[in-house]
Amino acid sequence: MSLVKLNEMITIAMSVTDRHKSADWYQKILGFEVMYHADEAGWSEIKTNTQNVTIGLGEHTKPAPGNCVPVFGIADLDNARGKMEDAGVRFDGPTDVVEGMVKTATFYDPDNNALMLAEDLSGAA
Repeated sequence: MSLVKLNEMITIAMSVTDRHKSADWYQKILGFEVMYHADEAGWSEIKTNTQNVTIGLGEHTKPAPGNCVPVFGIADLDNARGKMEDAGVRFDGPTDVVEGMVKTATFYDPDNNALMLAEDLSGAA
């Protein structure tokens, strides 16, 4: 039995220098659909051709090469984070909240690979 219950959505977060240009590339080359651009959050999201798998593009002036973070959807991030921290899982700072959009928390596996939990706050889920 697992410690927390994830939902059926996976977002693969990637750092890019220009979200709009990258989203256009994924649309043109791979046929992915641009879902939205959240300019105020520096974030764009595209729908892949795999059900319930999206790619999130976070805009950074100097993205890390090869940067890719799997983001797992979850209904109650605070509860899950508490259980994971009690089990010794290391998190990268406090939970980030973009009101009316999303709540996220980055954590690490035993090999120091970054992963993220995300709770939808938009009411759309």
